[in-house]
Amino acid sequence: MDLLCNAYSNASDDEEEEQPKRQRVSLSSPNPPKRHLPLSSPPSFNNQTQAPMLGRYISKRQRALMGSTPAPLPEPVPVPSPFTLSGSILDADIHHNILSLLKSKAKGHQSPNLISEKLSATLYGHTKAVNAIHWSSSHAHLLASAGMDHAVCIWNVWSRNQKKACVLNFHNAAVKDVKWSQQGHFLLSCGYDCTSRLIDVEKGLETQVFREDQIVGVIKFHPDNSNLFLSGGSKGQVKLWDARTGKIVHNYNRNLGPILDVEFTMNGKQFISSSDVSQSNASENAIIVWDVSREIPLSNQVYVEAYTCPCVRRHPFDSTFVAQSNGNYVAIFTTNPPYRLNKCKRYEGHVVSGFPVKCNFSLDGKKLASGSSDGSIYLYDYQSSKVVKKIKAHDQACIDVAFHPVIPNVIASCSWDGSILVFE
Repeated sequence: MDLLCNAYSNASDDEEEEQPKRQRVSLSSPNPPKRHLPLSSPPSFNNQTQAPMLGRYISKRQRALMGSTPAPLPEPVPVPSPFTLSGSILDADIHHNILSLLKSKAKGHQSPNLISEKLSATLYGHTKAVNAIHWSSSHAHLLASAGMDHAVCIWNVWSRNQKKACVLNFHNAAVKDVKWSQQGHFLLSCGYDCTSRLIDVEKGLETQVFREDQIVGVIKFHPDNSNLFLSGGSKGQVKLWDARTGKIVHNYNRNLGPILDVEFTMNGKQFISSSDVSQSNASENAIIVWDVSREIPLSNQVYVEAYTCPCVRRHPFDSTFVAQSNGNYVAIFTTNPPYRLNKCKRYEGHVVSGFPVKCNFSLDGKKLASGSSDGSIYLYDYQSSKVVKKIKAHDQACIDVAFHPVIPNVIASCSWDGSILVFE
């Protein structure tokens, strides 16, 4: 028995010497050592369901299977078409009574009540504020509008079908102003993308792009030469462009604030500019009369009151022009030197409240229409400066008003809410 005990004890001693790190197990120990579980076997690769781990070897076969299923490409972002035709710019589907008015220049019509309701129209299409509207003088059934939604809309106002004839998306920023050329279906627009763009509406093509280093806020065709136009921008520069060459003919700069409006005099030899000079403490430069050919100011002390004027319009016959003032009135001046302000007459009643509210004369020059921040249109008698009629037109500020170039009792208006109205 002793021999067996000695034999087992010797075997354990040898084993302890060979493996010194192994602990001796005692059945009587209250805290036996923990048993170590074997490591789990590595998971098998499944090329279709699991991605390979970082740093693991990938066989050629596995790489080939992985490359056979390429990642899906991102969906392309839809780009809006620069020209969207939704109706017609032709006058074929206009009511025959209205068409006869347009062709006869609305003189001597015997039964205006017959079509009074048909002359009114509500035009919805812009998703943001409308900055300007302008009737075509050569195609008097068409109205153009410039919006903060980057779009220029062409409206076939009295069409029996689709009144929105087409949408022009050539600008990539808000459009500030729009003007029809006196020749054909050409339209000029400008905006926050620092460009003015000449568009052939009939073909839906952009024919010229006039680029500047400033936001272009206003444009105006020369009254005697439709190839020339003025542009005014945010850096206080006014430029005279030649649309045939796409180059600048003259540059008028006084290092003032942004140009708010420009207007040619009746003979086209001078023009009037209105600037935002609220930060320069030089209110006498708010309105300047320029010599077109010599690039020099003829007078810079036309308006000395501490208000900016977002709109300037000349009278169609008299030697006068008016300026919409942020003082909530329209001031009147002479277009002959020394370009005096008439301190005894002004057109009051509407409210501007900082909006770029515009005004316009009627065809015969007997009425002056102005928008208002309360959404109304105010009609003034030109001679007496009294309010003839107040029309509640829009829910938000009425920005621009435009008399029809043929039918004298039709007026269009646009609003900060994106709506456009046409009515008697």
